Amino acid sequence: MRVVILTVFTLISFAANSLLCRLALGNNLIDPVSFTTLRLSSGACALSIITLLLDKPTSPKRIKGSWISSFALFIYAIAFSSAYISLHAGMGALILFGAVQITMIGVAIKSGEYFGPTQWIGTGIAIGGLIYLVFPGFTAPEPLGALLMCISGVSWGIYSVLGKGNLTPVATTAGNFMRAAPFAIIASLVAFSAIHLEPYGLLLSLISGIITSGLGYILWYKVLRSLTTTQASVVQLLVPVLAAFGGVAFLAERVTMRLFFSSLLILGGVTLAVKNTSLRSIKTLNSGKKS
Repeated sequence: MRVVILTVFTLISFAANSLLCRLALGNNLIDPVSFTTLRLSSGACALSIITLLLDKPTSPKRIKGSWISSFALFIYAIAFSSAYISLHAGMGALILFGAVQITMIGVAIKSGEYFGPTQWIGTGIAIGGLIYLVFPGFTAPEPLGALLMCISGVSWGIYSVLGKGNLTPVATTAGNFMRAAPFAIIASLVAFSAIHLEPYGLLLSLISGIITSGLGYILWYKVLRSLTTTQASVVQLLVPVLAAFGGVAFLAERVTMRLFFSSLLILGGVTLAVKNTSLRSIKTLNSGKKS
């Protein structure tokens, strides 16, 4: 139950992040590079303070993380923001989470994780529900935007895989943000002439960086310790549904029958895939104890 609760809060933070990005960039309140820079920099500052406060007085002050994870985080964030300039939210979500699925499931299969017929069926139902959700706006996506969102999805998949089994989520997330922020600052210097920043856009980027990204990614690293790579990839298909209902609640978007039925499909497919993976993991654990 603890894992379920943490997972729900994590997915809500991911959905909120999408809403903040859509609100800021869709209304031209900020340029995508500045949004990314402020998001990563504010997250780095907040997480560094949290890490230092949580350290015991007798322990050395440590900020962990890795350059590989940090670079993957930066590529995900900059490509995500840049892609939403030319893609609408539905198509962007479909491309992003499709790329995440392919990346994480591919890694899981390569590493020997079992992905049986029931998991394939459940994942297929969930993806079908996601396609059904965004189908009204289905047109050929703008090539550059689609490519950027694919890169973002692959990078997020890599970041998630690298964080699996991490035992120090706060210090590691802080370290990743601290290492990713300089990449974003360099990008801002390169794109200095295109900088556009309004006060509300600044506020949205700070909320995204400190709360829905920084704190949300700490929860994600905590959750990853208790999920298989397959489970972690599949549950993220719930994010577009949460974002859609968030749009209804906060952006005055309408509740439609399409949203309702697609949500049932996605929720049912995710439940089927994750439940059967969990049962198989429990059986494997029990058989190992008996032997």
